[in-house]
Amino acid sequence: MLKLLKTKDVNTLSPFKIALELSEYIYTNFKYIQGITSVDSKLDHVWGLKAGVCQDFANILLQVIRMLGIPSRYVSGYICPNESGSRGEGATHAWIEVYIPFYGWLGIDPTNNAIANEYHVRLAVGRDYKDCTPVKGVFKGTAKSDLFVKVKVSTFKNNDDELTLSLKKKEQEVNTNSYHQNVKLLQQMQQQQ
Repeated sequence: MLKLLKTKDVNTLSPFKIALELSEYIYTNFKYIQGITSVDSKLDHVWGLKAGVCQDFANILLQVIRMLGIPSRYVSGYICPNESGSRGEGATHAWIEVYIPFYGWLGIDPTNNAIANEYHVRLAVGRDYKDCTPVKGVFKGTAKSDLFVKVKVSTFKNNDDELTLSLKKKEQEVNTNSYHQNVKLLQQMQQQQ
């Protein structure tokens, strides 16, 4: 990717042009494969696979844009179903926003090699995924959680379009939250001494 920019004088390209070229590079050279990575996957891992999902592509574009000194941020939201059949429809989606001088923040979606448009529904903006997680918090005591998301999208053509994301999580065991993991780790360390 950086070879792509080295062949041109980066100083002569606008932030807009750089973002578009890098987005196209990711779209062309990385395969969209669900389940091959997780939210904790490192950039080196995704780069080696040359595959992943929207959050991976957004993270790669975000880091390269930042390395070039261009202000950018991570965006979490949804991409609404539409005729073009965009990648990432029907699930949470991620893209980035790049600051374009004399314009402002512009959304770039490397997963679909597109400028964010009316089908991109922005829910949160942050430095990275951790700033924009759909559920965040700490459990203390017996823990169990359920997550159910329902998004209704309507267009002039069809007011009954509905996107339902069933992200129900099964009951978590008591020892799966970070508080209990740390207590358990401390207890194991004490027993070893």
